[in-house]
Amino acid sequence: MTAGPRDYLHLHFLVVIWGFTAILGLLISIPAVEMVFYRTLLAAGGLALVLTARRLRFDIDRVDIVKITATGFLIAGHWILFFGSARVSTASVCLAGMATTSFWTSLLEPWMTGRKVKLYEVLLGILVIAGLYIIFRFEVDHGLGLLMALASALLAALFTVINSKFTQRHNPFTITFYEMIGATLLIALFFPLYRISLADQGQLQLGISRMDFFYLSILAFICTVYAYSASVHLMKRISAFAINLTVNLEPVYGIILAVLIFGEREKMQPGFYLGALVILISVLAHPFLSRLYLRKQTVPDTLR
Repeated sequence: MTAGPRDYLHLHFLVVIWGFTAILGLLISIPAVEMVFYRTLLAAGGLALVLTARRLRFDIDRVDIVKITATGFLIAGHWILFFGSARVSTASVCLAGMATTSFWTSLLEPWMTGRKVKLYEVLLGILVIAGLYIIFRFEVDHGLGLLMALASALLAALFTVINSKFTQRHNPFTITFYEMIGATLLIALFFPLYRISLADQGQLQLGISRMDFFYLSILAFICTVYAYSASVHLMKRISAFAINLTVNLEPVYGIILAVLIFGEREKMQPGFYLGALVILISVLAHPFLSRLYLRKQTVPDTLR
């Protein structure tokens, strides 16, 4: 089926939803660890309903279940660092750091899959480092938040590369369901240590208000289950190149939303926006250069 204007508008709407997650993290009052616990628990329940409604398989190879569930540990760490970054700095700083995910992927994928390192990815990586240097130089007070966002982006890149192997054998919804279970289990097992060493006043904050439950429901069911389900559906009509290019706009939409919602709190020094722009240029350039590289590789030697 050919994609129409509504499909592309729908895709941009999904990217806006993903860009909104950092803002939700600031609106929810409970700490990041408890927040991610509820998000993954609710998302697992939502995905179970999706699998049942679509009559998709729950039962897969036990070894793969263990591996996929363990990958959920990475997702838990990614989301905790992501929301933690927004809490200790701003949503804008968090999203700027998350824009480096494609850079980390370009480093991890050759190492984990054995493919050759591509020169244009190395050059784009240098551009990303330059953007980060500019941000660090002008936003020293937000250094911890940016470092946490970078670590979150690294974990996101790692589980993306790992997921690319699983999706060759299993349905994406089944994979995500077990990953959400794995993330929930890890946080539950981590609670005793977290309570002793990191929790506020040594107490878990699992009691939530009605507004927290409302925001958590949006985070789990709309930003996770709905957005993921809809993106998989759009993949049937929109090319992977177009999807990846649009998803790269997530930090742009997120930063704009953060400034509109939180106002002065999210306004940064001009140097931050310069550094973020440098990172975004490298992110947006990657799909185009990747496409040019693939075209060059497919041209016969006699035509080069």
